[in-house]
Amino acid sequence: MTKIVEISEFGGPSVLKITNKNLEKLKPNEVLVQNKSIGLNFIDTYHRSGLYPISLPSGIGLEAAGEIIEVGSDVKLFKIGDRVSHASMPIGAYAEQQVMPEEKLVKVPDEVSFEEAGAITLKGMTCEYLLHRAYQVKKEHVILFHAAAGGVGQIFCQWARAIGCTLIGTVGSDEKIEIAKENGCNHVINYSTKDFAKEILEITNGKGVDAVYDGVGLKTFEKSLEAIKLRGMFLSFGNASGMVANIDVKKHLAPKAIFFTRPSVFPYTVTRADLELSAGRLFNIMREGKIKIDIAHKYSLDEAQKSHEDLHARKLLGPAILIP
Repeated sequence: MTKIVEISEFGGPSVLKITNKNLEKLKPNEVLVQNKSIGLNFIDTYHRSGLYPISLPSGIGLEAAGEIIEVGSDVKLFKIGDRVSHASMPIGAYAEQQVMPEEKLVKVPDEVSFEEAGAITLKGMTCEYLLHRAYQVKKEHVILFHAAAGGVGQIFCQWARAIGCTLIGTVGSDEKIEIAKENGCNHVINYSTKDFAKEILEITNGKGVDAVYDGVGLKTFEKSLEAIKLRGMFLSFGNASGMVANIDVKKHLAPKAIFFTRPSVFPYTVTRADLELSAGRLFNIMREGKIKIDIAHKYSLDEAQKSHEDLHARKLLGPAILIP
């Protein structure tokens, strides 16, 4: 029997329930992973609430790191004892053990701990495609990243600093300003108390930023449009404050000829080559010491409800994990 966190209805953190189940027999291309560290991500709350609908009953969680303890008959990429992580479907990472298709896993270098890998695989590969493929950031660019002190933000800021661009970050409280600066922001604005668009236009001498990275959504969307330059890029990759319900092409995009994209990690890691490229870049920059992980909190699997409560309350000052 394996302990897992399961939902049988959509709702708040209270719908997360601990249960014990027998896992299905491995298919030829699957492996069984003993999870050592499980990533806590905002997308988990979207699945739990039904914002991103999934079939119920269901496990929860898309990111974990662990050790392979069993392999299917046709598995070629991995062997028992390999250290691996993943950041993809099938959903169900909040579990002591998880059955995974081999093509969804990546090898974790010995220099990266299980806890680091569980905290960074999804967030780090998100930063990789945001900085290198959805929009290729260069040293001369000025970019804006919302929620710069959050789990993704701290990794993004360090990676952007390594590229050498000018980075403006926003945060939701004054206590998070120093965190954003320490991780690489050249300028930090509290968007709860300041008009960040006005501040950014002053910083950029009225020009605006080359690109906006927005994982906040409803609360920051309109002002972000003011802060972006002519023919700038708007990357909307999340909606922590709520979904932007309507985008009016004529009103929102046409006046500045703004490029708009709604990327996610899954289309950018859909092929094996894409997945290995993204994970390889992430683990390489970690080995170079340019990105370091400061895990904000470690929860037990039994504390899954509390972890989601803290996530909603914005209590976490960085990446967090669950330990089975």
